[in-house]
Amino acid sequence: MPSTLRKPRTTWTPYTRPVRTDQPRLRVRSAVPPSSSSAPADSQSAGSPDELRQQLVDRLIADGRIRTPAVEAAFRRVPRHAFAPEVELTSAYADDVVARRFDAAGRATSSVSAPWLMAEMLEAARLRRGASVLEIGSGGNNAALVAEIVGEDGSVTTLDIDPAVTTRARSFLNTTGYSHVHVVTADGEHIPRELVPGGGFDAVIVTVESWDLPWIDLIAEGGRLVVPLRIHGFVWAIGFTKHNGLLEGDEPWTMCGFVPMQGAGAHQAPLIPIRGEEVRVQFEDGNPISTEGLDAAFDNPKHEVRTGVTVRSQEPFDNLQLWLAITLPGFVRLSVDPDLDTKVLSPTPPPHWPALAIIHKGSLARLAWLKITDDGEAGGEPTWELVVHGYGPASEHVAKLVAEQVRRWDRDHRTAGYPRIRATPATAAERRASTDIHLDKKHVRLDFAWSTTGTDTACGTTQ
Repeated sequence: MPSTLRKPRTTWTPYTRPVRTDQPRLRVRSAVPPSSSSAPADSQSAGSPDELRQQLVDRLIADGRIRTPAVEAAFRRVPRHAFAPEVELTSAYADDVVARRFDAAGRATSSVSAPWLMAEMLEAARLRRGASVLEIGSGGNNAALVAEIVGEDGSVTTLDIDPAVTTRARSFLNTTGYSHVHVVTADGEHIPRELVPGGGFDAVIVTVESWDLPWIDLIAEGGRLVVPLRIHGFVWAIGFTKHNGLLEGDEPWTMCGFVPMQGAGAHQAPLIPIRGEEVRVQFEDGNPISTEGLDAAFDNPKHEVRTGVTVRSQEPFDNLQLWLAITLPGFVRLSVDPDLDTKVLSPTPPPHWPALAIIHKGSLARLAWLKITDDGEAGGEPTWELVVHGYGPASEHVAKLVAEQVRRWDRDHRTAGYPRIRATPATAAERRASTDIHLDKKHVRLDFAWSTTGTDTACGTTQ
């Protein structure tokens, strides 16, 4: 299911790919499923399940993933290997995902989440003894951890749309002593009302990638939602608290990757081909704009704008991706079919990480990179300058638009982390008037407020 900013692993597909050295690497730990950077089972020291579990917990504490006694106690008690019997003990207790089911294309549809991300999300949920908790996306392991934290006076419901997944989860929970966990087969977009306690759940934890937030009405006032939320094609695990019918984000964002939501909540933006099928663009959010004229945009040499903004090879810059995605009109993700690649885009975007780009009146600009120092310099890591390549009749103009936002991010937001985020129900009689950046989903409007040197700023609007 998950991923973040630690080791450079693939995120968006289940296929293993070699690590490239011709581009800066966003530090994302894989969640769907393990990639070639995962240590093989026989490279880790063997031991009993209990020994391996305690070693894993010690690592999670040392890494700052587990931060409270309740989460620590749950991880030390729940037998993770019992929920992943198809793999060796050392793989079950590795700090990585265990993929279990795949679709016809080979994409993972069910997995046991990586321990580091399970810990982060449980900490973000701020669970207490006696709480009522709904988990959307079942597997059993996380539900057992939740059951340990909320105790006998609490209640845990875990739900999945796939009956094979819930049958398996129910079996594992029964055999490990957690038969009191309520396992339900249903669509996560439409939670049966009879499952919702009076006043709502104290916490909802979503363990599948979600494009939208249809669960506000299920959550008690003051309750928590922790969800891997997809914004313009990127996914962050975000913690929210419900206040006055709204969701207020109040936890650090964790970049990650999960198996996608199925059923009514599934969202897959279409790939729009350019230059035959070689280049493809994808509008993940907002209103798609015309791609007319883009076939010819690549016929002339690109216009390059250097931003002067540099990043180190292992330096995370995903808040730049978010900044560009929600501030630039016409934002798209840009990919190239490797079988048809004529190097019209150089450097070519990696298959698992499409480029960031904008489209404007038959022209296109994409974010790229230029290596300016080699290994051994800058503290042992290569350094890259972020550059913008423009194509088409307005290539210079669109490239400058993107470059200016890159420089603004570097100047005002690079060290400020992530914006404050608020989710307002789309059915609200009056949406909050705001000059903040906002993004409309089906069920909610997302408002973003960025901080510059400690001061919240309104930055514009994107539709």
